[in-house]
Amino acid sequence: MRSSAQAIHEEAVSQPLGTPGEVFFAFLKLGLTSFGGPIAHLGYFRHELVVRRKWIDEAGYGDLVALCQFLPGPASSQVGFSLGLLRAGPLGALAAWAAFTLPSAILLVAFAMAATAFDGPTGAGLLHGLKIVAVAVVAQAVWGMAKSLTPDRERAGIALAAVLIVTFSAGAIGQIAAISVGALAGLALCRNGPVTGETHLSFRVSRSFGIASLLAFFVLLAALPVIASASGSHGLSLFDAFYRSGSLVFGGGHVVLPLLQAEVVNTGWMSNDTFLAGYGAAQAVPGPLFTFAAYLGAAMGPAPNGLLGAAIGLIAIFLPGFLLLLGALPFWDSFRKRPTAQAAMRGANAAVVGILGAALYSPVWTSAILSPRDFSLALAGFLLLTVWKAPPWIVVVLLAAAAMILNLV
Repeated sequence: MRSSAQAIHEEAVSQPLGTPGEVFFAFLKLGLTSFGGPIAHLGYFRHELVVRRKWIDEAGYGDLVALCQFLPGPASSQVGFSLGLLRAGPLGALAAWAAFTLPSAILLVAFAMAATAFDGPTGAGLLHGLKIVAVAVVAQAVWGMAKSLTPDRERAGIALAAVLIVTFSAGAIGQIAAISVGALAGLALCRNGPVTGETHLSFRVSRSFGIASLLAFFVLLAALPVIASASGSHGLSLFDAFYRSGSLVFGGGHVVLPLLQAEVVNTGWMSNDTFLAGYGAAQAVPGPLFTFAAYLGAAMGPAPNGLLGAAIGLIAIFLPGFLLLLGALPFWDSFRKRPTAQAAMRGANAAVVGILGAALYSPVWTSAILSPRDFSLALAGFLLLTVWKAPPWIVVVLLAAAAMILNLV
């Protein structure tokens, strides 16, 4: 029979630790300042929610990142959704998604309905400055996660192997292979590590709901094309196109671009020039690249377009990744506490560090550091984050402004 203390503990951990409002404003700050793509977003999340707010420990965060890297969909948004769910339940998950997603979606819809932006040297300098910010943020994330997740030679070796795998096997397949190899190596090399996962990660999602979410994912994936074709509704065809694109993407937002281009350009819904102009604008806004779907829904010719088209595209492209995540989370906490699972996760987490390290070089470093002064700005941002503990949004503002000024000189 359970003791009263154990019962009280279980009741306490089953209750939300925060409020949806707290989650919303925490993620709104991230949604307004998280430039640089999914890898950089994970660095922003870690700084704000692991280091500063302590919503989750480093090992738990690494576990979530590894899980979301495995699943199709926008990995950084899935991590944010999970953290909102962990902190404040289902409303917290919705608050995290809305606050992180809507700032960039609103900007891209406004761009679709207005003239082009970020032309000329000032705009080019701003875009380049935001890329340099991403270098500093990702470098800080790699540095911090390496200290905690690769503390010994075995895990450092796994991280190095992950770098080699993703370097010579680019794309989502390389990432999945690196994490798989890391997990297998962890089973062989990391069984003697300290016990982790003692903190209960209560996502407040039942197993029956998780199974229902998985069923919903597959039913929608199979049924939507048939229903859309039979009905002749462009709204359903639009939802189907974006849902399928979101279902088939591993490895982040950039991977979805060729799928979306095939769906909206090859079908004649918009021109390739309009598509590419929106992609350029998407590089200038914070938040997940999947919000590019809002631009496409708003800018396409056939109705529904405008605000309704943007809403359909945005919901449809995020929905499959979240359904898969809700299907996995009810089983994740108990799985991660098993000794064999912990050994595998030590290896997988080390592989995540390697993946982040490889991404720090390409595409983050190679697309941003084009001259010695770019390197100087990135180093200054890294030192501001790691030594002076400056808030990331301040680093964003300072480096973007400095890059614009240097671009005009």
